[in-house]
Amino acid sequence: MKNNHHPFRKKWGQNFLTDKNLLDKIVKLINFDMSDSIIEIGPGEGSLTKKIIPFVNEIVAIEIDPLLIEYLNKNLLSENLKVIKGDILLQDIDDLNLKKNARIVGNIPYNITSSIIFWLIEQLDYWDDAYIMMQKEVADRLAANVGTKAYGRLTVVVGAYLNIEQCLQIPPEVFIPRPKVNSCIIRFTKKQEPAIPDDKYVKFSNVVRAAFSQRRKMLRNSLSGFDIDNSIVEKIDFTRRPESLTVDEFATLV
Repeated sequence: MKNNHHPFRKKWGQNFLTDKNLLDKIVKLINFDMSDSIIEIGPGEGSLTKKIIPFVNEIVAIEIDPLLIEYLNKNLLSENLKVIKGDILLQDIDDLNLKKNARIVGNIPYNITSSIIFWLIEQLDYWDDAYIMMQKEVADRLAANVGTKAYGRLTVVVGAYLNIEQCLQIPPEVFIPRPKVNSCIIRFTKKQEPAIPDDKYVKFSNVVRAAFSQRRKMLRNSLSGFDIDNSIVEKIDFTRRPESLTVDEFATLV
């Protein structure tokens, strides 16, 4: 890509992986199988894509940058690769007509990390696991303990549906351009029994958002706009603040 003078688009949060040893580690970590259907979010210049291709049945790479779409179509010619121009947040996995549930890989724009994780929850029925690279600070928020400063809406909503495993710490030096933060690859898998059924997801998300939007206020104030049964209010004790509630306690509110 250096020879093509590709402009790095800040609005799309582009930071390309350049370290070959790290790319090999990622391939080994994910342990691809020849039966796998892969969705890659933000393939960039295809450094990881071309390493994945020989090990999987099919790969759909979704990229928003038209210059990179052109580059990928010219330089990564493979029968089992399909490059799609689009915004992953607007993509329904079911529309991709994959041969089986997807495994998802992504070096994503860090400014939309939360949105992509919530997208994973919304697309829950159509993927098996996901390896997402993100800012280490966000990874720590996902795994935060109750009562800590990092514990918040992201921790609770994601914790209701997904298992989280920090797999690989990644320094800034392996990217071009170099980010100002440390990164981490998180593996997401689906909980066998989600804390919240699908039909209550929207209300659950709204309740958690409202609670943490005023995290220093007691629940009786921050959640006053919701119709919550009195027996639940008494059981939870609405004089508490949101960071003191576990994921399961939040689940009882809806």
